[in-house]
Amino acid sequence: MKFARPFARLFVIAAILLSPNLVSAQSKSGIDRLYILDCGQGTAADKSRWTPGENVNVPMDVVDNCYLIHHSTQGYMLWDTGVTDALYGRPEGPRPTNGGPNWRRPKSLAGQLEELGVKPSDIKYLAISHTHPDHIGNVELFPQSMLLVQKAEYEWPLPLGVGRFKPEHPVTKLEGDYDVFGDGSVTIISTPGHTPGHQSLLVKLPKTGALLLSGDAVHFKDNWDNRRVPGGNFDKDKTIASMARMADIMAKEKAQLWINHDNAQGDSLKHSPAFYD
Repeated sequence: MKFARPFARLFVIAAILLSPNLVSAQSKSGIDRLYILDCGQGTAADKSRWTPGENVNVPMDVVDNCYLIHHSTQGYMLWDTGVTDALYGRPEGPRPTNGGPNWRRPKSLAGQLEELGVKPSDIKYLAISHTHPDHIGNVELFPQSMLLVQKAEYEWPLPLGVGRFKPEHPVTKLEGDYDVFGDGSVTIISTPGHTPGHQSLLVKLPKTGALLLSGDAVHFKDNWDNRRVPGGNFDKDKTIASMARMADIMAKEKAQLWINHDNAQGDSLKHSPAFYD
């Protein structure tokens, strides 16, 4: 009888340690890896296309990144798909239109995923910032992946021609912010203005911390610092409002801003096969 209480305590402690809730808390799921993929490199002849009245006839190098995100229990998500892999192996891309960059593809998206041992069928979610060609060039490499796009963007009349998405491609049409994995680790943020349904992405990594992936809500650091709105944006007022909202989110989450097309920032970040965790 003297040993009953100590043994009872041991059983209670064991029961607590093995309780489902505690086990779940100790092995909390979330994002454990983020890879930056090279999804295009380009040169634009006139920077003032993005900074009206400033930098007239100043040439500019730009990058185009995609981001492969791995969730510890739910698998892979891909953010943006870059310019088409059809440009891979061509030293000079097609002639630019409307003053845009002359894009080229030093690395293919398919090849970079293969290098990581990731098959297109492994991509559970495919989310795009918006429907300009340098962001949706390889959507149909992932015919089984659930496409996450704002309803306003998906249903936007086709100013760039038909066929942005195949009608049979599985899609979730969003109306505002969206918690992708249901645990707050990746949140799509509605940031209209550049296009009607533009969206950005908030990612929370355990070591790196919070990142806000801009999409084209802002094109490079000068735009962000001076709140410049490119002349070709769909709605100037919504662009400015979206940048203000992004600043609020960054302050609240202590998030870094990764600007998709900013060449200088892109050079300072590590690219796949290295990753952020």
